[in-house]
Amino acid sequence: MRHTNHTGHRAGHRPRTGTSAAGAIGRLGCMLAIAALSAATAASAQAGPVETAVDAAGPAGPLKGVLLAPGAAAPVALIIPGSGPTDRDGNSPLGVRASTYKLLAADLAARGVATVRIDKRGMFASAAPGVDANAVTIPDYVADVHAWVASLRKRTGARCVWLIGHSEGGLVAMAAAQDDPDVCGLVLVATAGRPMSAVLRDQLKANPANAPLLDGALGAIDALEHGRRVDTAGLHPALQALFAPQVQGFLISAFSYDPAGLLKAYRKPVLVVQGQRDLQVSEADARLLQQAAPQSTLVLLPGVNHVLKAVASDDPRANLATYGDPALPLAPEVGQSIAAFIGRGAAK
Repeated sequence: MRHTNHTGHRAGHRPRTGTSAAGAIGRLGCMLAIAALSAATAASAQAGPVETAVDAAGPAGPLKGVLLAPGAAAPVALIIPGSGPTDRDGNSPLGVRASTYKLLAADLAARGVATVRIDKRGMFASAAPGVDANAVTIPDYVADVHAWVASLRKRTGARCVWLIGHSEGGLVAMAAAQDDPDVCGLVLVATAGRPMSAVLRDQLKANPANAPLLDGALGAIDALEHGRRVDTAGLHPALQALFAPQVQGFLISAFSYDPAGLLKAYRKPVLVVQGQRDLQVSEADARLLQQAAPQSTLVLLPGVNHVLKAVASDDPRANLATYGDPALPLAPEVGQSIAAFIGRGAAK
């Protein structure tokens, strides 16, 4: 029979010394440290792209946006929104909820490209006292793009920043790239190849229901195209918002730019991406841009519409229904073509 003394140790055995206890504690600490390191390594391996709030200097306060980065060394692209009150995600209080830019950013991050989505000057998080979003012009947006490029290069250490312009944002991108050596190149998505005045004329003429409005609308476009403001009192009520006095300065500014003319002077890489079921910008526009820049690459996407989603038919109602569906993913070819283009450019 084995006997134990009152201390609980077996007879004939000496209790462990303090030094041995310290060793056990040390081994336990080492094991915990290894476990913590392993957990941290596993978490790092599983971690996805990181989203960070960023800003750039604006005329009356900071311009706000969000950076989605897959890694420190990723090429960086600035997504420039389309017309009207379009937010950083590609949505609008006017009924657009497709989340096009948010979905594009996630897709590009998964393919190794960092993006910055922005709220335009005077809108949403970039609103500031004394800044009237309706009074902002194309040169104002160009100045903001330059501010964003400078801010992002400083923040990320990127040699240059790619510009991804969607719709009207493509015009802003082309104008901004003219005199900014820190722009890597251009990605023009669903971007008109003609002056905005010509596009607006065609859009109005394309709808037979606009016949009673055409004379007044076309006269207003002609006046603004020549730098003259329009008295809206005599216009049809349906045209009042389109040509409202507070937006006429912007329209005069926008109508003065010829996209194809801007590209003719541009020598850096250009990608033109155009969906063939786009109800707002045509394939002919994309081809005009390609012809203006011989170094450009044109990607035509069958079945893809203006908000970069796949549409199964030519039914306009089905097409427009995608504008309100953030759960519908982007057509996969969109992210594939843009990431491949930027990747090739970044590798040079």
